Amino acid sequence: MDEKATLQRYLGLRRADLLAKLDGLGEYDVRRPLTPTGTNLLGLVKHVAHVQLGYLGDVFGRPAGRPHPWDDGGAGDDDMWARPGESRADVVELYRSSATHADATVAALPLDAVGEVPWWPEERRHPTLHTVLVHLVVEVARHAGHADVLRELLDGSAGTSPATPNLPERTAEQWAAFRDRIEAAARDAAGAARHFSP
Repeated sequence: MDEKATLQRYLGLRRADLLAKLDGLGEYDVRRPLTPTGTNLLGLVKHVAHVQLGYLGDVFGRPAGRPHPWDDGGAGDDDMWARPGESRADVVELYRSSATHADATVAALPLDAVGEVPWWPEERRHPTLHTVLVHLVVEVARHAGHADVLRELLDGSAGTSPATPNLPERTAEQWAAFRDRIEAAARDAAGAARHFSP
């Protein structure tokens, strides 16, 4: 497998991980903010869709013709949540469409093709497709990790997916005991730090 195919493979896997975190949840749970900064599952999916359209569309002179939330004067973080008039189906369609458009850009260009990222500092503003692909794989993986934590907070679902949990097999009681061990270790470390601080 060549380098471009490897990067696209990992990007595709992380895209699927993120989208799967919506499975089985109702409208409220996919939209509701679970952190003080408003992080929510559907917002992460919408954000990644716009990230893909930007980095593997606009940056390489291949706009998808899809408006960004900030195009009409909205806030820079309007891609981080779904407005009441946006359905889950709308966001998922945007996500899939952005992936298709991004993949077409990757297929059309060599890894050494140079783009322009106007929101990056001048010294880094003209990266290659290779650099942008690495950046995007990291970005999507980061948000898939956020989604892992949010989903576990919502309903206890943990791991990549029910079919591929990538976690040790434990009963609820074993997980509780494991968590208690970690909590005890944290308390011990905090006590030791207080004991040894000058």
